[in-house]
Amino acid sequence: MVITWEITIPPLTGDEPRRAYVCLPEGWEEDDERRYPVLYMFDGHNVFFDEHATYGKSWGMADYMEQSETPMIVVGVECNHNPNNGRLSEYSPFTVVEPALGEGRIIGRGRTTMEWLVHTFKPMIDAQFPTIPDREHTFIGGSSMGGLMSLYAVTEYNRWFSRAACLSPSLWFATEQLDRLLRTAPLAEGTVIYMDYGSNEMKFHPNMKRQFARVTARLLERDVHLISRIVPNGDHCEACWERQIPWFIAALLYDLG
Repeated sequence: MVITWEITIPPLTGDEPRRAYVCLPEGWEEDDERRYPVLYMFDGHNVFFDEHATYGKSWGMADYMEQSETPMIVVGVECNHNPNNGRLSEYSPFTVVEPALGEGRIIGRGRTTMEWLVHTFKPMIDAQFPTIPDREHTFIGGSSMGGLMSLYAVTEYNRWFSRAACLSPSLWFATEQLDRLLRTAPLAEGTVIYMDYGSNEMKFHPNMKRQFARVTARLLERDVHLISRIVPNGDHCEACWERQIPWFIAALLYDLG
């Protein structure tokens, strides 16, 4: 069951509405005492419904959750669709000059995005739905720049998120700032990160294999419980990310107390 409504994010886009989504487990209303872990996802419009997805194909997350009877709540928020780098700015943890994008200077508003999520949106979700609100049962996930934001969130905001699913993360973006974050962010014991990249994506950015290995090594140095995969014939698209759902859901829920 997916509930959809309109919200605003005043620090980012003022009164401009965007969709929010909550996917609830089957039978959630039948047991008033039961509570569930929560996965927050970036690009929520691409997660559940094909008709809402940017390219007409979603992750099919609602179908998977229903068919697998996974006991978890999945929450998504639509991205900023402003053509003037709206999504890129909101999903960038860092302000950078990024020649690879051909866009010049990118104003990173990732921190603003996360401050709203942890201090405004998460309390709203915890108040309205049967969540387990503690860090251990709160996860975050996304793909591409949303994958980079998920990596940023689980490290910089580790006191709120214990686990993350980072699919096709834009690790080529602001590499030095990212490395500094991964070296210095305080991480609680038992932090879990699932990270993958499609084999067909490697040709998109120079030295991507080296950067993927560098980030993987850095996370292992920090004693992160890491699941790192190169997806055979994996591409940068929702259809491919949909096929990875069982992998990252298993990582997020594995041995969860």
